[in-house]
Amino acid sequence: MSSSRIEYSEKYADEENEYRHVILPKELAKTLPKTRLLSENEWRSIGVQQSRGWQHYAIHRPEPHILLFRRPLGTDPQTGAVDQELKRVALEEYKGQFGLRG
Repeated sequence: MSSSRIEYSEKYADEENEYRHVILPKELAKTLPKTRLLSENEWRSIGVQQSRGWQHYAIHRPEPHILLFRRPLGTDPQTGAVDQELKRVALEEYKGQFGLRG
């Protein structure tokens, strides 16, 4: 299956995680398990390409061809580990974006 037909959303965040969704061709999605989440090896093997640290965290039953991913704020994209300084900066950016304090 060509990964060029896989679409990626922009990233979005809350105070704990950043998120993105990945839209698979429907014919590819029909071959995936319907009752469990995919491991990193599984989603990479079907052509999903992302930096490290992303976790498939939910199944959107009405649209199973859309994979939902998240990772903690401050995740280093090279290692997949949370870096406390990156986390602090990401949280400040999030709060600034929404005019939150504290």
